[in-house]
Amino acid sequence: MTTETAHTHHTAEELADLAKKQLAGILSRTEPLKPKDRLAIPAQEMPAQDPNARRKNMSEVASGYTADQARLEAMRCLQCKNAPCMAGCPVRIDIPGFVDAIAKNDFQKAIDIIKRNSLLPAVCGRVCPQETQCQEPCTIGKSLKDVEKSVSIGRLERFAADWERENVKMKAPEVKPATGKKVAVIGSGPASLVVAADVRREGHAVTIFEAFHKPGGVMIYGIPEFRLPKKIVQMEIDTLTAMGVEIKTNFVIGRTRKLKDLMDKDGYSAVFVGTGAGLPKFMNIEGENLVGVFSANEYLTRSNLMKAYDKEKAHTPIYSSRKVAVLGGGNVAMDAARTAVRLGAEEVHLIYRRTEKEMPARIEEVGHAKEEGVIFHTLENAKRLIGNEFGCVTHMECLRYELGEPDSSGRRKPVEIKGSEFIAEFDTVIVAIGNDSNPLIKQTTNGLNTTKWGNIIVDENQKTSIDRVFAGGDIVLGAATVILAMGEGRRAAKSINELLAK
Repeated sequence: MTTETAHTHHTAEELADLAKKQLAGILSRTEPLKPKDRLAIPAQEMPAQDPNARRKNMSEVASGYTADQARLEAMRCLQCKNAPCMAGCPVRIDIPGFVDAIAKNDFQKAIDIIKRNSLLPAVCGRVCPQETQCQEPCTIGKSLKDVEKSVSIGRLERFAADWERENVKMKAPEVKPATGKKVAVIGSGPASLVVAADVRREGHAVTIFEAFHKPGGVMIYGIPEFRLPKKIVQMEIDTLTAMGVEIKTNFVIGRTRKLKDLMDKDGYSAVFVGTGAGLPKFMNIEGENLVGVFSANEYLTRSNLMKAYDKEKAHTPIYSSRKVAVLGGGNVAMDAARTAVRLGAEEVHLIYRRTEKEMPARIEEVGHAKEEGVIFHTLENAKRLIGNEFGCVTHMECLRYELGEPDSSGRRKPVEIKGSEFIAEFDTVIVAIGNDSNPLIKQTTNGLNTTKWGNIIVDENQKTSIDRVFAGGDIVLGAATVILAMGEGRRAAKSINELLAK
């Protein structure tokens, strides 16, 4: 399959001018908008960098709606009484409420409504898969028979969060008087940040233990700068420290300190485990140990956390590639492929054993990857990797596939086409086929029940098999989304606060 441009790009100035004219026409009307009028408002295109320019930089691809665009997009909402969009939101944000506030030009009210349920709207508005969550059941999308025409709830959430950051002096949430009790939070991804904030609000002392040298979890080491600027994540971290949350980095629970010692020796009243799904999966094929073969985790961590892309300032080495193969079809695969483009590879090929329809990656990310020149090969997969006398990968033997019956995921199972092997030249291979849960805490903590895949087992209150220990996020769910992790964090914090109130 060859690269195609998803749509014609308009400049940010063109989109702003068009939106201003469209909004002026609507506001000049004297009668209220009827449903058919709202359906007639065109979906607002997100302003973005030109593909040819952004291939060479790490700056954020999408620049965000203007105020006029946001109001127009919000006016498309029918304000359904049954609010089907809310049923698709893992943290049950009052979506009609904040969208209506944007339509009425009350951006402060919009962000206030969002923050009742979500602590990370600038993050979620950028990276959550709204098209399979809140936007999938949107009445507008169903009416137009196209989920891409649903009200762009995620973009509106991002707009409100960015408006607050740019126009309002953000304040840390109030903290109740000290209770004398303290809680340990292991990991600093989205679930952990929510727990830390919600528990600290109740007056309990909170310490976050982070294995890396910077907090932020997958938002820092996994998601590239061009999708999620790190300054946005840092602002959330700064809010926690302003609330009095202590953060200890380079601290590996299970190695630096055992989990149970935090309670038995260090006096923590409760512990939350949010260590994520950081164990990369490999294909277990011949040649995976060759030089030039990477897990997407390592490749992205070197670039995102350690800024290896900044070759003049960063001292982190990263492989110099000419022709790259990325194996996988999820968001991580798209992130790895698009990062390889920006790191200067001449060609980047994404290889996926199903069709594009079955790709778990966001539609928007697939479109951006194509625009940036990533070459897609569907119904293909690696069979073995071939190296030279120096132990470096030089070629990949591939197989072609066809789709059979649906498997346990509901997607049609890829079936090998016998005798379809072929050889392709690659000097870099990035494996992005998913992650398993971090195994270290399980290995070092007796009595902690997990599934056969290593996910920590919790009850409906996020409590583990160990008294006073709770867990949430990817360590429980497997590799999931930021908003799902936040939902788990919110439940865990509620349980911890109830436990400590006794």
